[in-house]
Amino acid sequence: MPADRPAALMLQGTGSDVGKSVLAAGLCRLFARRGLAVRPFKPQNMSNNAAIAADGGEIGRAQALQARAACVAPSRHMNPVLLKPESDTGAQVVVQGEVLGRAAARDYHALKPTLLPRVLDSFRRLAAEADLIVVEGAGSAAEVNLRAADIANMGFAEAADLPVVLVGDIDRGGVIAAIIGTWEVLPVPERARLAGYVINKFRGDPGLFRPAIDIIRDRTGLDCLGIVPWFPDAGRLPAEDSASLGGGQRGEGAIHIAVPRLARIANFDDFDPLAAEADVRLSMVPPGRPLPADADLIVLPGSKSTIADLAFLRAQGWDIDLLAHVRQGGRVIGICAGYQMLGRSIADPSGVESPPGSEAAGLGLLDVATVMEGNKVLRAVRGTGGAGLPVAGYEMHMGRTEGPDRARPMLTLAGRPDGAVSADGRVMGCYLHGLFGSDRWRAALLDSLRPGRSGGIAYETLVDEVLDGLADHLERHLDVAALARIAGL
Repeated sequence: MPADRPAALMLQGTGSDVGKSVLAAGLCRLFARRGLAVRPFKPQNMSNNAAIAADGGEIGRAQALQARAACVAPSRHMNPVLLKPESDTGAQVVVQGEVLGRAAARDYHALKPTLLPRVLDSFRRLAAEADLIVVEGAGSAAEVNLRAADIANMGFAEAADLPVVLVGDIDRGGVIAAIIGTWEVLPVPERARLAGYVINKFRGDPGLFRPAIDIIRDRTGLDCLGIVPWFPDAGRLPAEDSASLGGGQRGEGAIHIAVPRLARIANFDDFDPLAAEADVRLSMVPPGRPLPADADLIVLPGSKSTIADLAFLRAQGWDIDLLAHVRQGGRVIGICAGYQMLGRSIADPSGVESPPGSEAAGLGLLDVATVMEGNKVLRAVRGTGGAGLPVAGYEMHMGRTEGPDRARPMLTLAGRPDGAVSADGRVMGCYLHGLFGSDRWRAALLDSLRPGRSGGIAYETLVDEVLDGLADHLERHLDVAALARIAGL
């Protein structure tokens, strides 16, 4: 990288889900509020929770949130390599916003060296417009078995000549060993890049951790740059990947909405606005458990592997639960792949998501059929829903869905009909991700489930309030001056 690059700081973790994404978002908002042009960057991300960039293509949802925290539009260069898992051993590879192809894990490992120039190109493009770049690593900095072709952690830090701050999660336990162990397995030149560490998700009395700081310094020479207490509102921000979903319930409200957690669930942040409502109880139903019989609404989510996840749904017995729910007068909404599953059939003649020639019977709750074909649709879009209420979100799908129930579209997007509604109005589906973030439409939906409810939230305002609260939280608990010096500000 050129010597005149902007100030930059890279957060790497002792493991996955230690809170790097949230910390990066908080730092983006913190420094943006100081008047700096801040840009988030993640060289490589693995997630089916994607967003549409303002300049086209897909990036990880976490980087879109970080861009929002930095008060800028999301760019495809903020996450130049996005891996979208389609199976346990393979993923779709998205490079600078566009689908490059599909690769098995071993094949992708061989592909990575060819991607580093494009990753560095994206970093340079952001550098040209930034005062500070907050970089997030992926997984663990200690994955030394993958170091030879690494573009996500130390491989990128070396190529871009970045200082690294290590993040450890004390809530999961073993954080002292995680930090010292990471330092121990890194080669000496990479240890030299470590400028300190942050203890994240702390609960209790931080004074009790003080002896550990001396132990870590004696073993590694690293300074503690902050002990960040647990930030409960982090759960109100979009999660990076499905590892953070778990199962169980969010909220205690009277309106019960259930979402089956498919094996390759995608864009699951669709449901965050529902969970944020005080009168909603959102159940993310894990495999092995039935869909709740008392649900007012069941929502079928998006999926990265529609036919495979339809088979998964049936293997859990959720199709039987869903049909019983409808017979008893329950409501169903399908979003994207969930919409496709509600139809009569899904065919994939060209092998877009499945082996060529794959075909499956749908759930038969909508009189439509889907054929996977054509180019991937990627676009932000606005329109109207029932009663002309405004809706907004994005489309991110393959396939064409047709059939008689399309004569009753669920939405009108940019002047064209989208989705379908059953004759009795109880089952509907559409291709619009982010639909539930449309405040007036969401309020009308919840009103129809529980007439006479009061209240409701402005979801986008809530997200910005949480980001501001997160920045305040980090101001109090991090050595921000030290982080600024490390970054080169």
